[in-house]
Amino acid sequence: MERDASPSLVDLAARGDEAAFTRIVATYHADLLRIARVVCGDIDLASEAAQSAWIVAWRRLGSLREPARLRPWLMAIAANEARQLVRSDTRRRVREIVVRDPTTTPADFGVAVRVDLANALGSLDPRDRALVGMRYLAGLESPEIAREFGMTAVGVRSRLSRALDRLRKELGDG
Repeated sequence: MERDASPSLVDLAARGDEAAFTRIVATYHADLLRIARVVCGDIDLASEAAQSAWIVAWRRLGSLREPARLRPWLMAIAANEARQLVRSDTRRRVREIVVRDPTTTPADFGVAVRVDLANALGSLDPRDRALVGMRYLAGLESPEIAREFGMTAVGVRSRLSRALDRLRKELGDG
């Protein structure tokens, strides 16, 4: 499967071609899930957010002015849907924390580091988690992110810098 959907594929999907839209979903679904997972901090909510994002994308695909910008557009939709779910999720979740056993090997430390990072990300505002995810998971540059969130590129970099500082502090690295 190609990594980026062609503009003609986007045009076909925007005109209601379900097969074309299915190809777009197959190309980008994993990206949307990753972004939603970072924002939500929960795989079930992330799956729900990704599904909601696809519904929004299907309805609004005709409004996408630049088909070449499909990926950042989709990522922003997923991040927004995830943020909305986090805000509306009134359930309290119990997060399992892996406690390192003194007999564990260095290879086992990776699990604890992932849990620490997940907890640190969870302490960020959902919008900041979305920005971190779009920059470091999706590999989008600050001008692309800025366009999708109605910010300036400088504003994105500044907010990312503050979010990364908070992550470092939370992880004890700064």
